[in-house]
Amino acid sequence: MIIEVVVVSTSRHKRFGDVGSPQEATDLSGVAILDRLEACGRDFTYRLISDGVEAVRGAILESEADAVVLCGGTGLAPKDLTIEAAEPLFDKTIPGFGEVFRQKSLDEVGTRAILTRASAGVVRGVPVFCLPGSPAAARLGIDLILAEIDHILYHILE
Repeated sequence: MIIEVVVVSTSRHKRFGDVGSPQEATDLSGVAILDRLEACGRDFTYRLISDGVEAVRGAILESEADAVVLCGGTGLAPKDLTIEAAEPLFDKTIPGFGEVFRQKSLDEVGTRAILTRASAGVVRGVPVFCLPGSPAAARLGIDLILAEIDHILYHILE
């Protein structure tokens, strides 16, 4: 199984361009996710893209991975469009992902967790996860994903 990690950040993409690793872009959230994937022995790819509906949808629809993790672009700023790009593509939603993410975030950041727009769904048989871009959120999100990804894929492929 391959998990594609797509970090969504216009400022980072403008500064570093198309890089092959988070270290090349001083991407702490990408490093946090890939460290967890490596520790679990999971295969992965990494991409850095700009914010925007077209870029995010392209990353999802062009992916050949078994799961896609989008990190960043989930905030409330006008340029944060990851959720708006991804959710219309969902054939099925996985509302429990966002619910559990917010519940766990409440323990870490208090009521600021209500700002969290973490989301997940299935696009053409592939689970897609949308995580906030902070390193702490990236770690929390990938831990939740890794705990259930095999179970999720089992049900999708059933």
